[in-house]
Amino acid sequence: MQAIRYHEFGGTEVLRQEEVEQPVPGAGQVLVQVTATSFNPVDDHIRLGVLAEMIPTPLPITPGLDLAGTVAALGDGVSGLRVGDPVIAMFPLDEHGGAAEYAVVAAGLVTAAPRNITLADAAALPLTGLAARQAAVELAGITAGQTVLVNGAGGAVGGIVVQLAVAAGAHVTAVDGAQHTDRLTRYGAEQVVGPLDLDAGPAAVGGPFDVVVNHVRLAPEDLAKLTSYVADGGIVVSSAGPVPADEGRSVRTAGVWVGPDAAHLADLVSRVDNGVLELHIADRRSLAELPAVHQEASDGKLLGKTVIVVG
Repeated sequence: MQAIRYHEFGGTEVLRQEEVEQPVPGAGQVLVQVTATSFNPVDDHIRLGVLAEMIPTPLPITPGLDLAGTVAALGDGVSGLRVGDPVIAMFPLDEHGGAAEYAVVAAGLVTAAPRNITLADAAALPLTGLAARQAAVELAGITAGQTVLVNGAGGAVGGIVVQLAVAAGAHVTAVDGAQHTDRLTRYGAEQVVGPLDLDAGPAAVGGPFDVVVNHVRLAPEDLAKLTSYVADGGIVVSSAGPVPADEGRSVRTAGVWVGPDAAHLADLVSRVDNGVLELHIADRRSLAELPAVHQEASDGKLLGKTVIVVG
């Protein structure tokens, strides 16, 4: 089978398309014929080796933390799945494997794919959806009537956070470039504003807010300014670096560290199928183009969430 792999950490030149042996599912595992995976920024960081100590992963690595495809074979002890079932999953951060024609994944990480979108496009959901759900539901615990500021709302994760917050009944202010305004308004954001002038303070955008969710990489001194955007007793959740708490005002802080969770992924799938969660996909590329996608991401030129169509 064809797969993209790298045998050493480094720049995009280490990515190579190779003919490799098709994997065989072990006990408790599922063999998936891959329809698509997707690119996530963490793929770039793992390939560079900057996370090698934090997330030890044996080489060679087949990138792709997202998986969408059909069940091709079942390992011993697997129940509740049948050959031919359309499924999605997220790999653990130390495993990967989506950028190949076939992949093996633990059966406990697999859930049924959404019915209302194509199987290839469903590859855009696992990691970004789980990261957004962790931020909005598990960490922030957004509830009806709260005010929520989403910084970086136009991105793949931020856009889902906006939708989850709106679905919870919150009043959402979305922060990103003007090119995202129509889409974020459609998601239910009550206000869409351009990039924050952190020195202007929260009043300039209608704050402070009960919840601030940050997906924008900022210098440490700018991350610290986000604390003032949170109302007393509120919380700031960040996936792009730590934000300091303010114990005097009972302002809490939390960081996103996403991992696979089939039950949470099934919840996201139900939201897609019920029409309350939309995935925004900027581009769809072939498996052979994955090195180019990594390069565009490294150069800051990737348009947004990019699905890698394999099958």
